[in-house]
Amino acid sequence: MEIGIYGLGRMGANMVRRLLRSGEHRVVAGNRSPGPVDEAAKEGAEGAYSMQELVDKLEPPRVIWSMVPAGEPTEKTLMGFAELAQEGDILIDGGNSYFRDSVRRASALRERGLRFLDAGTSGGIWGLEVGYCLMVGGDRSAFEHVEPALKTLAPPDGYAYLGEAGAGHFAKMVHNGVEYAMLQAYAEGFEILKKSPYGYDLRALSSLWNHGSVVRSWLLELAERAFEKDAELQSIRGYVEDSGEGRWTVLEAIEEDVPANAIAGALFARFASRQEDSFAMKVIAALRREFGGHAVKEAGPGGGG
Repeated sequence: MEIGIYGLGRMGANMVRRLLRSGEHRVVAGNRSPGPVDEAAKEGAEGAYSMQELVDKLEPPRVIWSMVPAGEPTEKTLMGFAELAQEGDILIDGGNSYFRDSVRRASALRERGLRFLDAGTSGGIWGLEVGYCLMVGGDRSAFEHVEPALKTLAPPDGYAYLGEAGAGHFAKMVHNGVEYAMLQAYAEGFEILKKSPYGYDLRALSSLWNHGSVVRSWLLELAERAFEKDAELQSIRGYVEDSGEGRWTVLEAIEEDVPANAIAGALFARFASRQEDSFAMKVIAALRREFGGHAVKEAGPGGGG
């Protein structure tokens, strides 16, 4: 099928590559700055150096997938394309938008005759090779129209239509809240191990746990990689950002009277990480770098923690 991808950061650029590698899709790639467009064009995409050019290079009904940061950048991008698109075109938000914003945007776009999908997208920098988990909400006919691209982007059984507008981003929000709690549990465990009298090789123990144990996971595979690179995590500070989804999950838990103790505690631990250094938070910072390419704070002399 034919699809436009706008926003060629870590995930957007790799989504373009995965679509192109299949040989089944024509991809028009756009970005605010020209460098990433040049790179995408070298790999077989048709470059678009403005939103207007991207729209002009697609045949109606157009499919335009936005992969820009949540908040104002997404708002400007979607509303900008809304001004240029025609009735029946499909706009997809693959960023980490707040689900209530997605509900509002779906309504505004519907009034213009446009179809909207909110696509919670998980997979980080590894999605190019293993595929992306795609949690999709919004217009059902739009979902069916773009399903060929979803099949290419996702691994087997890795995409689904979850319901009306907002359903995709709500699921991704809770997914990230669960991620916070999982990271926190692993991090606290590794700090207890590190401070024990047994001198554990944390890389080797990560590998051991991934062979038959109840807590085996991809995150442990990434922990093994992180400890192999820096056994003591001396090179990074235990400083961990939160990108919004954890906060939104806790707010929804409060709204729904759900005692989300683990998720809330993990969120508050991230706040604490900005005031003090700890090995547990170094683990979380290292894992976020491994799965998402998120930036870390470099440690000062001596490494700390």
